[in-house]
Formats: sequence, C-alpha cells, structure tokens
Amino acid sequence: MTWIAPPVERTTQLGGLGTVPERQMLDGWLSWHRETLLAKCAGLEPAQLARTTVQPSNLTLLGLVRHMAEVERWWFRRSFAGEAVGDVFTGPSDGDEGLDGVHEADAERDFGLFRAEVEACDAAAAGRDLDETFTSSRGVSLSLRWVYVMMIQEYARHNGHADFLRERTDGATGN
Repeated sequence: MTWIAPPVERTTQLGGLGTVPERQMLDGWLSWHRETLLAKCAGLEPAQLARTTVQPSNLTLLGLVRHMAEVERWWFRRSFAGEAVGDVFTGPSDGDEGLDGVHEADAERDFGLFRAEVEACDAAAAGRDLDETFTSSRGVSLSLRWVYVMMIQEYARHNGHADFLRERTDGATGN
C-alpha cells in the first residue's frame, strides 16, 4: 500500500490567541502555520507531493516541507541555540535549503524528519526568554522573539505557495 500524507487536525484555534500572553501567542501562531503546511499536503500520495505544478517554478509541496525543516533547524537550533548540527537532508547544497533534491520515494521519511525537527526546535526554545539574544551569521544581534516572528512570516509566505500547488494538484482549496 502506498503511503499517503496523513490528515492534520490543527491543535491551535486562532480565535483563542487574541488576548493570551506573548509567548503563548507566538507559539500558537507558529504551531498553526506548521500544521497548515502539513494540512495542505494531507491525503496526497508521494508522486503528487513531489510534482511541480506551477511552471516554470520547481516548487513542490514536498520541497516546501523539506525547506521548512531546514529553515527551522537554521534559526532555532543552529543560530539561536548554537547547536553544531548539519543539514536535515544530506546531499549537495544548492542554496535552496531542501527545495531541490525532492524524490517521491522519500516522502514518508521527509515528513518524519520534518516532524522530528519541529520537536527539536521546540525543545531548543523551551524555557528560553524571548529577549534572549544571539549574533547571527551576518554579525547582527537578534532575539528569540525575532526568530519566532521571522518563522511565522516564512511559513505564511510558503503556505501561500502551498495553496497554489495543492489547488493545481487536485483542485483542493482551503485555509
């Protein structure tokens, strides 16, 4: 039987985030966007996840999942927490952080690596103050708060791409 991207039930309800403390709000928005990306993939087979549908772009839903795993690792673990970890996905770096090198045969593994990376990133930020700073690779002082906001906008942008890719794959639309 062919693996199919599992259904995703969003655990975060956006209406409940309007008046919560800042950390809870940032965690909630980030969780919602992470779950949204996976929801855009739910029910698709590996070949559908790896298919380019908006030419001339090489974007795929699976590529976006891989990319976000790499971006999560870069900002939360490597940059903020200072962990000496390599790339999530091995292979020649093309500067696209996981967008290229997509193979349908790896879809189930790639989803598992994404979920594991999200857990590791949550652990890297757990109990840390939003005002805690680090120096970026460009020598700029940034805070954990900045990482959360940057990650939320990165997911929001790519979830918009995922909307188009999913609609072109099977006509499904949603929020």
